[in-house]
Amino acid sequence: MPETTAPPPTPAVPLAALLAQEELGLRQIAGPATVPATATATATEETGTVVHWVHTSEMADPYPYLLGGELLLSAGVLLKDPDTYVARIVAAGAAALGFGVTPVYDTVPPGLVEACDQYGLPLLEVPPQTTFTAVARAVWRLMAEARHRELRRVSRAQQGLATAAARPDPVPAVLGQLAARLDGYAALLTADGGVAAAAGRAPSPQVRQALERLARVVRGPAHGDAAAAGTGAGTGAPAGGPGAPSTASDTAAGSRLAAYAIDNGSGTGSGTGGGSGLVLALATPAREPGDHTVAGVAVVLLSLLTAQHRGRDSAARGSALVRLLLGADPAETAAALGGESWTVVRARGGGRTPFAASALGASLGSALVDPVDERTVRILIPSAAPPAPRPGWVLGVSDPVAPSELAAADAQAARALRRALSTGVDLVRHRGSALGSLLTPQEAAAHARLRLAPLAGSPALVETLRAWLAAHGGWDRTAGALGVHRNTVRQRIARCAALLGEDLDDPDVRMELWFALRSR
Repeated sequence: MPETTAPPPTPAVPLAALLAQEELGLRQIAGPATVPATATATATEETGTVVHWVHTSEMADPYPYLLGGELLLSAGVLLKDPDTYVARIVAAGAAALGFGVTPVYDTVPPGLVEACDQYGLPLLEVPPQTTFTAVARAVWRLMAEARHRELRRVSRAQQGLATAAARPDPVPAVLGQLAARLDGYAALLTADGGVAAAAGRAPSPQVRQALERLARVVRGPAHGDAAAAGTGAGTGAPAGGPGAPSTASDTAAGSRLAAYAIDNGSGTGSGTGGGSGLVLALATPAREPGDHTVAGVAVVLLSLLTAQHRGRDSAARGSALVRLLLGADPAETAAALGGESWTVVRARGGGRTPFAASALGASLGSALVDPVDERTVRILIPSAAPPAPRPGWVLGVSDPVAPSELAAADAQAARALRRALSTGVDLVRHRGSALGSLLTPQEAAAHARLRLAPLAGSPALVETLRAWLAAHGGWDRTAGALGVHRNTVRQRIARCAALLGEDLDDPDVRMELWFALRSR
């Protein structure tokens, strides 16, 4: 089979909903029976056959060009062996076959009908008056309608969860709202396996045991029995990479289960789960589009709500901030705030909700968060461990500095963020000048070869970069020195920036490149 492809970002369309479009006149004539549905049917796991996209092909063997989940449309121009043709389509993972009658065939070939019945592939008859483009447009329209319903549902759930978080007893209120939105059971499990709070229909003992297994998986070995993690049929492994919330999914007794680590920054465990060992556990009768997004909102809220109760550490940090505001020396309060040295992080991205900046700060282990504007967040973190990339965010990270040097560190983080945005990477750390460490001509030459390696094959680019830096970025002066047009200079410098992967407007980058060019 072709390599497994990640599900597309658009919702799947139930085949029954497509068949219900009367203007298309589609008719299923082979394959598993499809339960009649309306155009507003949702593509849950119980819906049956669903379509992820549409592909038209008249190849004798379309297998190499299928991704899986398609409605394959064909008029049978090169159809010779229906059995082999259908077997290959099924092996590629196609969802259904739509066969257009005329101009090649007046009716669907009986051999194709028999093959689709044999291999369990839904076969749709596309009447002469219906074009393949009309079928594709209907699928895209149904997808757009499904996405609109999903976004509206998620938006309402977000509003309900945010309102619940503002209630006097917010954690049970958030769990109650989540259980109601997902029509299931929601519980906050502690590190020792206990239930801190729960809402919704109480699950069966089998479901409860499966949820406890999932909780051990997302916590990781730092919070419990490592040997127990991942045991049991169907248990999913933690999802996401470093810095991403750990999640796992399972099924038990007809319920759809999921678990999410709550990272409120209250621990230093090295496991995959949150530092506190808290886990949000969910059991629902079905899985609808948007459920994961709704659960993610609840995870962020619960992370923030549980982070408010850290006792002595929180009080000490608040006391240090008060002393700082009243004029204390930053060096005196640094230890109480979490460290003797500090790193400034500037971030761009995330979401536009009021929780995005705080959630990023919590994931980096700091409550010292400053939303600079709608797009940029500034976070001050203790320098015990360097921050890792965070999904959905672009980060610029300063050097670790003493409290008296925070203003300079903030400037470093701002430059690093600009470099990250210009080069399209998730995280850039401030890189100090290499001049101090290159003490001998041999070391300087070695550094120059390494630094300018991307330009080694183009002497013209190297010479243009040298002249441009010598002219302090002046286009006309560089063009005059080289005897070329200024547009040529612009094109070459843009090419240098792309090959080097650097922001040539950054003075630190210019200084380092100039040193490398002088040392060649």
